Amino acid sequence: MSDPKRDSSTQSSQNSSPSKDDQTTTNENVRKKITPRSACWNHFTKFVTKEGEKRARCNTCDVTYTMESTSGSTTNLNNHLKTCLKRPRGNISNPKQLELAFVKVSQETTDLSTWVFDKDAVRRALVRMIIVDELPFKIIEGEGFKYFLSIACPRFSLPSRWTIRRDCLDLFNSMKSVMKNYFEKDISRVCLTTDTWTSLQRISYMVLTAHWVDDEWRLQKRIINFCPISAHRGESIGQAIEKCLRDWGIERVFIITVDNASANSVAIEYLRKKFNHRNASIANGKFIHTRCVAHILNLIVQYGIKDASVSVDRVRGAVRYIKASPSRLTKFNQRVKEEMIDSKAQLCLDVPTRWNSTYMMLKVAEKYERTFESYVRDDHNFFLDLTAGDGVPTFDDWEIVRRVIKVLEPFYHLTLKVSGSLHVTSHSLFEVLTDVHCLFDGWQDCGDLDIISMTSKMREKYNKYWGEGNKINMLVYLAVIFDP
Repeated sequence: MSDPKRDSSTQSSQNSSPSKDDQTTTNENVRKKITPRSACWNHFTKFVTKEGEKRARCNTCDVTYTMESTSGSTTNLNNHLKTCLKRPRGNISNPKQLELAFVKVSQETTDLSTWVFDKDAVRRALVRMIIVDELPFKIIEGEGFKYFLSIACPRFSLPSRWTIRRDCLDLFNSMKSVMKNYFEKDISRVCLTTDTWTSLQRISYMVLTAHWVDDEWRLQKRIINFCPISAHRGESIGQAIEKCLRDWGIERVFIITVDNASANSVAIEYLRKKFNHRNASIANGKFIHTRCVAHILNLIVQYGIKDASVSVDRVRGAVRYIKASPSRLTKFNQRVKEEMIDSKAQLCLDVPTRWNSTYMMLKVAEKYERTFESYVRDDHNFFLDLTAGDGVPTFDDWEIVRRVIKVLEPFYHLTLKVSGSLHVTSHSLFEVLTDVHCLFDGWQDCGDLDIISMTSKMREKYNKYWGEGNKINMLVYLAVIFDP
């Protein structure tokens, strides 16, 4: 027999307590959503494909990984972050964290600064490297360069040579626009230097360089044109310069420095008339024409050493024979050791039209006079080759060469003094002219007839250009007066 109270209590308890299924449903409704704790989820996004597969997509490069087989493991995601080429650098847990790097502030100092990978900045730096170092576009296709870049900056995707070519042109156009705006402002007057020559393909070219002093009193230099011209006629040169100045927006011209070619004088006269119509020059262009001092020194020296040309040609032939073969050069160096000559200078060939290179060739060759003499005695081919040409250098030839070196040395240093392009040289021109005049006066009383003969010819050429005060551009005197 059952107990009515117990049955009633049990039934009441069963009615009041929920079932197991109901309890599970209730717990799922109140359970909090679990937030992923791995730092890789700052870079990945979960999604479900149309087939119902769970996957994760990289926010940077769009690469996807399955999340089914690994049961939610993030190992493959973390491994991807270590090699992702497009992911910004920094800590995985904090993608905005920058890296520290030493940045070059000047030639002597560096500064610690933050750095972040910027593919556009790297690309601009690559373009600048190709332009500044005058490298061919095909350098980016070289295996060595590709390997270097893969180690130094693996995140950078190397563009093609055609893209780099377009980038170079874009950089030129942008820089030209900046410079044109600068020239169109009210700046100081611009000094110009120009020269023309003909290539081996018989194409005539002209280069035009601008010099000016900026607002911070620094000398600036820019090559503003390098173009083919129709001919080496004065009017053609003048028209090319006029077109270039108009293209760059240059109105205020101070002086134009050219060599002593007659075509340049015609070009200057053409430009002087054009500038006078626009009041673009000072003193009606009276002082706009300036002869290149280095070029005139070259004419003076070449004219002076004509009498010594036979001896110079013989030494040049001897040097050319030795330099023509590595075995000859090795044999020559062995003879230098046997002669116990204490010099490490290397033989060098000259360019006959540039006297300063001739001076360097003679200065080095003269140190090895004894070696050349022993080479003539021991190498019959050397003797035959030189005899068929200008001849073998004799003792008298070496004596003449030593006199030529003595005369050319001060001219070599004076030419270096006025040939600077990154610092002002106008204030030193008058000093150079007076130094040359004093050299001539000193050599006239040296007692050496050969030197007196050479310097007499040099003085004749010197007087043609600078013999009288009115032959020198008046601005040379003003530069001395205003030299601080």
